[in-house]
Amino acid sequence: MSTAPLAVVVMGVCGCGKSTVGERLARELGALFIEGDAFHPPANVARMAAGIALTDADRQGWLEALAAQLADARRAGRSVVLACSALKRRYRDVLRLGAPDLRVVHLAGDRAMLAARLAARQGHYMPASLLDSQLATLETPDPDERAVTLDAGAPTDTLVQSALTQMQAPPP
Repeated sequence: MSTAPLAVVVMGVCGCGKSTVGERLARELGALFIEGDAFHPPANVARMAAGIALTDADRQGWLEALAAQLADARRAGRSVVLACSALKRRYRDVLRLGAPDLRVVHLAGDRAMLAARLAARQGHYMPASLLDSQLATLETPDPDERAVTLDAGAPTDTLVQSALTQMQAPPP
């Protein structure tokens, strides 16, 4: 990869592996890892834990806080990998306020696989009942978003290596 600091968001619906892939990708890049879920205000966590989908208004302050984290890393000259659902283009645009050159790694998977992962997951406030609302909200990245879309069902090592390889390739 280039020596310039890199900003990457690993995005997708719940259960796609954002945190696992993001942490590993950050390690490979020698980058700071930011877990987007850690920045949700308590009211958002309570809504999700109760099975209530977040609105755009609920997400706005959270996305702005994440954009600020990306901007801080940029100012410090650090590469950063953010795990964040970033389901809509407008959400990713808010993140770009902190990192205009943001790269996007979209982990996509079919509903059955994602539901099975969520059913097996323990200790997370996001209930499996919110999967359908997230799938309905998801806007796949547009070609101009410098996005890499990967099959979330692939092994983590494969996903990380594919992301690294595809991010090195010149844009089409």
